[in-house]
Amino acid sequence: MRISGRPAALLASAAALAALCGCTVQPTNADGKARAPAHVPTRGRTPERTPGQAQGQTPRSGPAHPTRTEQPAAPAPRVLYSRGDSGAGVRELQARLRQLDWLFDGPTGSYDHLTERAVRGFQGKRGLPQTGRTDTVTWQRLVGMTHTPGKWELFLMGGQPAGAPDPRCMTGRVLCIDKTTRTLRWMVDGRTLSTTAVRFGAQYTPTREGVFYVYWKARDWVSTLYHSPMPYAMFFSGGQAVHYSYDFAARGYAGASHGCVNVRDEAAIQQLFAQVRVSDKVVVHW
Repeated sequence: MRISGRPAALLASAAALAALCGCTVQPTNADGKARAPAHVPTRGRTPERTPGQAQGQTPRSGPAHPTRTEQPAAPAPRVLYSRGDSGAGVRELQARLRQLDWLFDGPTGSYDHLTERAVRGFQGKRGLPQTGRTDTVTWQRLVGMTHTPGKWELFLMGGQPAGAPDPRCMTGRVLCIDKTTRTLRWMVDGRTLSTTAVRFGAQYTPTREGVFYVYWKARDWVSTLYHSPMPYAMFFSGGQAVHYSYDFAARGYAGASHGCVNVRDEAAIQQLFAQVRVSDKVVVHW
């Protein structure tokens, strides 16, 4: 006698036993053979790694040790200024060298032997090649150690361009003195014959502005008030005169006068003194 439902019960018991033992029952094909699973889980398995590959990294193609690329050589420093050059750039260079006490003359705007010697000394102190030429490396080092020079640092000893003459200077024989640009023009009938750098009085002894006339000249004169020499003096307002100044020649605009108009170029004041006459006009303006 056949018992109905027995095969099903046997199959259920086998499945329960397989689950209890931790096994997996594989599905079969129609012919009764085991069928490969559609997905093999990787949980608990470590994927195979190539030599040198860190855990969790994806394999990379190419050689394990890439070849080293050669770095391009740094460009050689470019020379900016050297002996014989002139201009605004040289003037700034000289002003910066003065700030560090490597140069005591100028600025003149001309790269002379004194400038070359100052640059060579600066280079040697900083471990740079002592060429005496200002290259890009020397310039960058100098700029990093100094401040941007002001107008009167650039023209400490004169040499600044003159401004336009005052309209009152356009007729007759005139010493046209510009306080803004610190220059003196010697003019005749509107034409400039010469220009020279000048210096003026200090805050409490200012040089007076206005229109005056030369009333007296003295080739060798000493101030009766300050006891300082005033060679080539051309007096135009009380004790104020245009004259040569040893102090201006030595210190430039680092100093000041007691109200006079100082000239630092002795050759220029000699020529001016010879040409200017008593009664010639003097215009001092801003």
